[in-house]
Formats: sequence, structure tokens, C-alpha cells
Amino acid sequence: MSDVDLLALCRRVAADSRPGEQIEAYGVRTSETDLDVFDGHVESLSVAGIDGVGVRVIVDGRQGFAWAGSLDEAVVRDTIRDARDNAAFAEPDEHNGLATPADVATAEAPDLDLWRESLLAVDTDAKIEFTLALDSAVRAADQRIRGVEAANYGDGAIERALVNSHGVEAYSRRTICSASAYALAGEGDETQTGYGFAAGREFSDLDADAIAAMAIDRTVRMLGARQVAGRRLPVVFDPLVTASFLGVLSAAFNAESMLKGRSLFQDRVGEVVGAPIVQIADDPTDPAMFGATSHDGEGVPCRRNRLVIDGVLQGFLHNTYTARRAGAATTGSAARGGFKSTPGVGVKALSFAPGRRDQAEIIAALDDALYVQSVSGIHSGTNPISGDFSVGAEGLLVRAGAFAEPVREVTIASTLPRMLTDIVEVGADLVHLPGSTAGLTLVIGEMTLSGS
Repeated sequence: MSDVDLLALCRRVAADSRPGEQIEAYGVRTSETDLDVFDGHVESLSVAGIDGVGVRVIVDGRQGFAWAGSLDEAVVRDTIRDARDNAAFAEPDEHNGLATPADVATAEAPDLDLWRESLLAVDTDAKIEFTLALDSAVRAADQRIRGVEAANYGDGAIERALVNSHGVEAYSRRTICSASAYALAGEGDETQTGYGFAAGREFSDLDADAIAAMAIDRTVRMLGARQVAGRRLPVVFDPLVTASFLGVLSAAFNAESMLKGRSLFQDRVGEVVGAPIVQIADDPTDPAMFGATSHDGEGVPCRRNRLVIDGVLQGFLHNTYTARRAGAATTGSAARGGFKSTPGVGVKALSFAPGRRDQAEIIAALDDALYVQSVSGIHSGTNPISGDFSVGAEGLLVRAGAFAEPVREVTIASTLPRMLTDIVEVGADLVHLPGSTAGLTLVIGEMTLSGS
């Protein structure tokens, strides 16, 4: 990683503002490792550092943006010039503007400890050894395991700094690492796959044996899976499926979607949108969430945004632009894909509030249901505007309080509004995943199962 002082660099850019001009500098420095093992051998390995800066210039409501994949002073000066040139050709928008001290004052920045120096000290050989051991652990654990489709390791150390000409400043850094394995199990002509994973902020958070056990369990229990007759029945979402469900639902809370008339919750603030037990929040102040961060993509302090309370919609997520358009206040929800993009709006740490019973207790209370272990086509089969939901699924039937025969090649269908109001139980087993959503066991009172 370079030794350039990101915050100092961004301050120099912001100080270059001219009369009547707003300037923002967003600097990013990352160090990343991506490793794939296949058939007991390293298939690919990438170790890279990426530095860059994005510059926004706003003059008379016209916004210009330029970026550079370098922190060199001369390159940064050229980037400022390019952003100014781009602003001259942009269409004016009265709502364009950078975050102000008033926006920053809407919340106090959380004090988060998301950086683990120890991760940077782990050498590449140790990461390779771990991933090879993970591959070996999956292969050796059960005689029905035929192979490992892939064993993966990845990590990242990310530093971000933002300064604008209004005096807004933010700096944050975080580390993350994860590993996963896809197992192949078979009997006769049949082959099933299953997934195991772990994530943490430092290398010692990862346990190859635990990942292997998860992958093997989720694979072997699917042996003998078949189609079943279609009907309506309760459906239980595995925590990984719930996380994907929330990912689709997240667009409905986005003020950009709302302002374009494309939100499922359009004009429904204050109305019931879910069952009374449904509590949904985006909370990047929770250090256990891997999307946690102290400031958003405009330098505004993050805060816990409660979006659904007791089934009632509370509002939408805003950055400063959407807040100005809607006559609202920013919720500290500006999202950026990196230094190459301007701020949008997005969730960072979306989850259901956990309930009181773990998955085993929930399953034990069900007489007849479908436990969905994984889904396919969740993006193509879901319309976040109309709310239509129809996806491929595989999992296990639940009968008399226990897992029964495995099921595959079926479809589950409903609508997002109906699913939210049909939630009858939320599990206590919150699972933190890399990305912007967390999962837990979720029970939908009734969905349509289409099979044979």
C-alpha cells in the first residue's frame, strides 16, 4: 500500500476551490487478495493494491466529475481540471450540491473499530496453505464427497478519505476476509452441491474445519432430492436466502427509486407494509455488520435508520441530493462503488431484527413446510417495482417438526408485499455476511410451491 496521506491529499484538493465553486475529493486506498483452489491446486491468485481519487466540482448547479487511478500530485491536478471541464458541459440541477456542516450535524459519527493490522501481516503463503487445507478438509470428511467445485479465499484492507470545500471531512478504514467452499456429493448417478463459508475482520476469524462441515452438511442432506407435488404451504428461508431476499427488497427503501416512482413502497410511509413482528433497519453503526462504516459516501455520519417498525413503513434512505429533492434530511445513506463513481443511495447493513427462537426450535414447531436452502433466479424472477416473486428453489420438506426428504427443481412464488405481511416468525440466528445484508431464519406463512 502507498504511504500517501489520503486525508492530507483530499484537503489540498478541497482547498483549490474557486469563488462560487464547490469541490469534493474522495480518496481510496485498498490492498486485496483473491485466491481460488481447484482439485488440490492453486488455480488463480491475485494480490493487488488499488489507489485512486474521485473529484466532484459543482458550479451554478452544474456537476462535473473525474477520477484517476493514482494519488500522484500531478495526476490529481489534472483530475481537478478535468472535473471542472466536465462541469462546464453539464446540465444545471438546483438540487446538486455537496454535503454541508448542517448535513453532518444531523448525527454523531459512531466510533467503530473495524481495522485489524494483523490481517496485513499474514503472508500469501499462509493464505494459500489455509485454502488448500480447506479443500482437503472437504474432500476427506465424508465418503460421499466426490470433489470440491471450488475453494476460495479473499481479503481486503480499505482506507477512505473525503474532504469538501464546505469543510466536511471524513476518514475511515476497515479490513475483511472470507473463505468458502462448494462441495460435490454423490450417490450413483446423482450429484449435489452445497456451500460453506466464514467471514471476519482478521485471519484468525476463519476456521477451515467449520467451513468444510457447513459445506458437507448442506451438500449431503440434499442427496436423493426430487420434485414434489405443487401446493400452498409455509416456507422457511435459510439465513442465506433471507439475505438475498433483503437484497432484492432494499431497492424499495431507496429514495432514488421513490423519486422516480419505482419503489414498491411508493406513497406508503406510515402505512402497514409487513406483519407486526417485522422490524427492519439499516444499521452501519453495528460493528458486527460487514457493511459497517462511520461515514457515508459524502462524509455524512452514518446512523441506524429504522425503516419498518412493527410492520409500519417509517421512510426512505436519502443522500443529500435526494433529500433536497424530497424536502427531507439526509439519512447518511450515500453509497459509492469506489472512487470511480459519484454518490448514489444504498443500504449498508440491512437486516431484520432477530426474534427469540433459533432455527431448531422453529423447525420443531412446524408440521408441514418447505425449508428453502438456496434459490436461483432471484433477480430475474423478482420485480422490485410490481413486487412479483417467483424463483427456483431447493431444500428440504419439514414434517412433524423435523427435516424430511430433500426437494429440488421446484418454484416458490408470491409477491413481496404478501410475503412481508405473511411473515409468522423471525429467527434469533442472525448471520453476518460480507456485503450489505445479514440473514436469519424467516418463516413465510404461505407461498405457492410449483413442482411435479
